[in-house]
Amino acid sequence: MTSIIKVHALSGAMDESPPCYILQVDEFRILLDCGWDETFDQDFIKELKKYVNQIDAVLLSYPDPLHLGALPYMVGKCGLSCPIYATIPVYKMGQMFMYDLYQSRHDMEEFDMFTLDDVDAAFDKIVQLKYNQSINMKGKGYGITITPLPAGHMIGGTMWKIMKVGEEDIIYAVDFNHKKERHLNGCELERLQRPSLLITDAFNATYQQARRRARDEKLMTNILQTLRNNGNVLVTVDTAGRVLELAHMLDQLWRNKDSGLLAYSLALLNNVSYNVVEFAKSQIEWMSDKLMRSFEGARNNPFQFKHVQLCHSMAELNRVSSPKVVLASSSDMECGFSRELFLQWCTKPNNSIIITNRTSPGTLARELVDGGGNRTIQVEVKKRVRLEGTELDEYLQKEREKEKEKEKAELDVYLSSDSEDELELAAIRG
Repeated sequence: MTSIIKVHALSGAMDESPPCYILQVDEFRILLDCGWDETFDQDFIKELKKYVNQIDAVLLSYPDPLHLGALPYMVGKCGLSCPIYATIPVYKMGQMFMYDLYQSRHDMEEFDMFTLDDVDAAFDKIVQLKYNQSINMKGKGYGITITPLPAGHMIGGTMWKIMKVGEEDIIYAVDFNHKKERHLNGCELERLQRPSLLITDAFNATYQQARRRARDEKLMTNILQTLRNNGNVLVTVDTAGRVLELAHMLDQLWRNKDSGLLAYSLALLNNVSYNVVEFAKSQIEWMSDKLMRSFEGARNNPFQFKHVQLCHSMAELNRVSSPKVVLASSSDMECGFSRELFLQWCTKPNNSIIITNRTSPGTLARELVDGGGNRTIQVEVKKRVRLEGTELDEYLQKEREKEKEKEKAELDVYLSSDSEDELELAAIRG
């Protein structure tokens, strides 16, 4: 008997919103990615909440917030309790993304969308898989098999093959890259062989990408010109995804004595930079054939950096000598060290800002890409500061008043329940 298949796009259709879809195979519902945008859009969450108790499994494609950002909120605040499936690098690097995002937001403002405990609770539910490792679903999903396939783009990036016994397969493939990169193999599209249903995106369908050599030369020219002009270079990057290729490439360039770069500094700045690099060192088997051969032959780990200095705070970065190139998260510049450095460096014309990916409309990075430089823009500056003096006294007074109101409300509830008990007792006696 042929299965009934339905696809419902909660987000990621007809615009640049993050991917989040419900795939229904007969009575079994699979959530395909659980992304959240940079503004933590509540309308999307309201829609997703309606289905939270109906979802039987979650499949994650990539470790960044655009593919799994809403997961801690859904698990911690909404009670999502089904199994979640991802590759080992998506599990490890996804945690790094979410830790960095939480800390960056928390340093800037009161942030209560999710806590670090919510992040841990969400990732505890993840079943870690290797590529081509098939898992059989149980219960309502009996007869359905899921298999992760390499997608390129980010370490552990996944195209999902979903198959019901005796029927044709369904392929979920978004943001995949069919080209080989420095640190990753491309996806193998020829292995998909005409699925009965292909769920994909068209985000870069009209984008004309320059040749890699031309892009690399342009990047290096910009960096060298800025450094020789005694300026600093801010490279906005993600936490633990595409940053690996850039850090590896720049470290290799710094090793070249003829590059003219040895006189300058190179730093990676985010809240979890040490952990990201350590995880990358331990995941060489997930990377390109070229890196694998290099590692197996010379035992040369490509992420044993010689020139990239790992920093976790502005104080650590300030100890790195200038002029310098800084790879800083986050790539959208809505929060984190990239925004902080932008505010410090943007007024000096000898500095450069390099934005490495196209973020959502409305973000600071997108505004800079669309509008260009050499102009005046308005930027809202948020920062958590330690209260002192009268401000601290006012805050403590408000907190005491809140506590009194809470105690009064609890007492009222207690007294009303007592009076109800007395009424019931009187009724029994009567």
